[in-house]
Amino acid sequence: MEKKTARLTLLIDPHKKEAFETLCRQQDVTPSQVVRQLIRDYLQQHNVEYDTQTQKDNPIIRNP
Repeated sequence: MEKKTARLTLLIDPHKKEAFETLCRQQDVTPSQVVRQLIRDYLQQHNVEYDTQTQKDNPIIRNP
């Protein structure tokens, strides 16, 4: 599990945001949990490896 966090800001249609937040509440998950899982799945789908323990100024991202 990642130890540090970074903020990701995005713009979304207010109606989609409301529907997304409602669905998340119904499924007892936070929107952040869902977005983090979507990002992990997307990286895995594209075979991108990343180090969650990387030093601040030395990220390791591989795409074989």
